[in-house]
Amino acid sequence: MATIENRLIELLPRKDRQRLLALCKPVSLVLSEVLAEPGKPTSYAYFPVEGFISLVMNIDGNPGLELGMVGREGMLGAQLALGVATAPLHALVQGEGTAWRIGAGALKRELALSPALQRGLHRYLYVLLGQMAESAGCLRYHLIGPRLARWLLMSQDRAHSKSFRVTHEFLAYMLGVRRVGITNAASELKRAGLVDYHRGQMLVVDRSQGARSGRLFLLRGGPADLRRAAGLSRKDQVPPAAVRIMPALNTELPAGSRGENASL
Repeated sequence: MATIENRLIELLPRKDRQRLLALCKPVSLVLSEVLAEPGKPTSYAYFPVEGFISLVMNIDGNPGLELGMVGREGMLGAQLALGVATAPLHALVQGEGTAWRIGAGALKRELALSPALQRGLHRYLYVLLGQMAESAGCLRYHLIGPRLARWLLMSQDRAHSKSFRVTHEFLAYMLGVRRVGITNAASELKRAGLVDYHRGQMLVVDRSQGARSGRLFLLRGGPADLRRAAGLSRKDQVPPAAVRIMPALNTELPAGSRGENASL
């Protein structure tokens, strides 16, 4: 990799950063690749540079539900900083890209040598908890339309592109709803001129359009106090997710579209 481009690594002091990178290996993140399984030992930690990873909970054999995302603002395997060797959630690649990979043992030894790395990972865990709490609230109180909009904008933030590849089937899996709910909500967003999609390619047309029309609802990866706790500046903060909530998306959708009742 020509540049680091992972915020956790870039924020380290130069000496700590160089020592950590000497232990890391650049790897490709392959779409749908499983990087961690809940309850199983963590062999590697990943610092994404491009692409992003979904953190998914599977309950009693039911389809998974995404609780969080990891992009270049964070790390997969941060629980190692707490001395926990097992993964808490199912982790799979949602957006292709690259990452710095480090062995769990090597990371533990580096944590013992670098107080700055310890602080960074502890603060990132705090932000990640905030992101998961926000996801839980969105799941409980929002209809599928706002939830889909939030997911698409969070994904775009981490893809660093107006377009990215995603299917309705995958969206249904991530949001824990039936595919018909995704189809209806995505159609509303498309009719509103906020997104366009064709054969699995999703395009966010204009993030500022909703703001100009007074219909933009801003969500962050965590509240301002979470960003301050993580030691992040406005430039370094967790990427914002701008969620356009059109009036039509707050109306009732077909049965199964609500998060609390939906299933695939």
